[in-house]
Amino acid sequence: MSEKSAEALKTIGEVAKELNLIELETGKAKTYILRFWEKEFPQLRPKLRAKGRRYYTQENIKLLKKIHYLLKDKGLTIKGAKKIIENNINDIEVDDFERKDISTNNLFDKKEKLIRIKKIITELKNLS
Repeated sequence: MSEKSAEALKTIGEVAKELNLIELETGKAKTYILRFWEKEFPQLRPKLRAKGRRYYTQENIKLLKKIHYLLKDKGLTIKGAKKIIENNINDIEVDDFERKDISTNNLFDKKEKLIRIKKIITELKNLS
């Protein structure tokens, strides 16, 4: 299967993985976080298709990266992040939340490995 182009719309699961919103135990995407952020940040409006499936544009993803950065990396509250986004405060550097050297895909791979290691350890404990 070929990869999507950079401009292609992405599903909620794809975006959650890109933002590293993954359950450590199961490896499943935490899509509920993105749906919650949609309610809190009116600027975030993905395209809704048949049966309510969400598809995110590159602009949506850029905003989600900024929200993720403000909440998770900077430790702001929802209220604080809302103020920054609503007032278009651009005092944070875009590079801080779009840096390629700390790719979320790389972090996801490491978490996947840790999950596999944990399963192996559990199986070994059950053998004894």
